[in-house]
Amino acid sequence: LTLLEEEKVTVLNQVPSYFTQLSAADARGSKKDLAVRYLVFGGEAFFPHIVKGWKKRYPTTKIVNMYGITETTVHVTYKEIGSKEIEQGISNIGTQLAPLSVYILDPQGQPQPLGIPGEMYVGGAGVARGYLHRSELTAERFVANPFGEGRLYRTGDLGRRLTDGNIEYMGRIDHQVK
Repeated sequence: LTLLEEEKVTVLNQVPSYFTQLSAADARGSKKDLAVRYLVFGGEAFFPHIVKGWKKRYPTTKIVNMYGITETTVHVTYKEIGSKEIEQGISNIGTQLAPLSVYILDPQGQPQPLGIPGEMYVGGAGVARGYLHRSELTAERFVANPFGEGRLYRTGDLGRRLTDGNIEYMGRIDHQVK
């Protein structure tokens, strides 16, 4: 946790599991406040209760949750986390970054209504062409886009679109370790 010794930190990009260790060490009483202007999460599921204490200690820090996968050139969605999101307690991953599209589909590939969970599919620039030397897996995961040009990537992640347009990440629907 050498970060606690740093004087000037502007952006801290963390996976939630590591952040909980950093936050606990900071709460035990670092010698000086951390100069974190932006705290960005990605790489694993984020649940906002882990930032409750941090937000009290550092109220001006902007907290951002980003969702993405390697097959889509890293980040797909963005959500700034404030007091409302912390109180809601769900893994809100926000809305898609341009020029990507996120679809929540049922097992037949049809869009799910607002609030109804389904598999998350991602389309647009940045979606990979497939897996090297893995044509069967490529055919299974990279499918024709029935809503426009190009292909969609079947993430294997469960999500639902909220009434405000944001997406709640709800976990994996397959057994693939990401």
